Amino acid sequence: MRALIQRVTYAKVTANGKVTAEIDKGFVILLGVGAGDDSARAETLAEKTANLRVFEDDAGKMNLSLLEVGGEAIVVSQFTLYADTSRGRRPSFVPAAAPAIASPLVDLFAQLLRQKGIPTGQGVFGAEMKVEIHNDGPVTILLEK
Repeated sequence: MRALIQRVTYAKVTANGKVTAEIDKGFVILLGVGAGDDSARAETLAEKTANLRVFEDDAGKMNLSLLEVGGEAIVVSQFTLYADTSRGRRPSFVPAAAPAIASPLVDLFAQLLRQKGIPTGQGVFGAEMKVEIHNDGPVTILLEK
């Protein structure tokens, strides 16, 4: 699994003309599921994400986690994180998991964040979405498990 995490001051996801998630301070998590990923990887990645220390403390150091600042999250499925561009000009997405495998793992990842006490919204799996992100910093971290 790959999570491209962006620290935000505001974010909103719209699918099919309807807002599916909107947050203030927190993370937008673009989540890619690869072939061979499973629930254990989702659990490990959710734990790492919830405790990733990228928010500033009183001294201005990135020392606080999403949990510690009371932040929120939006999870957006993003199979293109598994694009293979090693040959030619057109990316191959063979390394990405099939939708029947990926969709439940995206849902599980979001649920695991909720279980940790992080209010978590989601995009719509497989839908054309518009993602509005006010990146804070900017801080963007790639996690892979």
